[in-house]
Amino acid sequence: MIFLQLRNELLKTFKLKEIDRAGWINSGLKNVESVAAHSWGVSYLALLLCPEELDRNKVLSMSIVHDLGEAIVGDITPQDKIAKNTKHKLESEAILELTHSSKIKNEIIDLWNEYEGNSTPEANFVKACDKLDMALQATLYNQENDDFDPTEFIESALKKIDDECMRLLASATVNGNNPS
Repeated sequence: MIFLQLRNELLKTFKLKEIDRAGWINSGLKNVESVAAHSWGVSYLALLLCPEELDRNKVLSMSIVHDLGEAIVGDITPQDKIAKNTKHKLESEAILELTHSSKIKNEIIDLWNEYEGNSTPEANFVKACDKLDMALQATLYNQENDDFDPTEFIESALKKIDDECMRLLASATVNGNNPS
């Protein structure tokens, strides 16, 4: 019985592969990345850029689960006009539902809460990776769509990234201008 319940939770979680990132859709783009593709991007950036003083396993685990609740609630953006505390509650309830049968449910919930609260250096770093992923993805969309202006997304990312190396990676993409 537990395996059937776990299987159902996994199938719900795998919906992240089908959920388009709403911010890109709202900006008028078509054929945008999924939430799962975004989570992969954040995880890859975290793997490559993780400072030695941070717990890499924790960073990678946090990167993987940071948008997990969106499998049920969808990708909520500021345009949806949902209060931050309401969004947090919806996503928290979704994560509880998605991890009910998991042996590491408490670890996943703790990682997500740590990320949401931005309460540790690891959470701060994963949030920066999340924003860097957005800036790099905006550049890709700009290269594929002449009428897409990535500036809004890149400037938003730069406001939330403190690390100088990560800022250079994001800012080098302004208006699609990449270093050779």
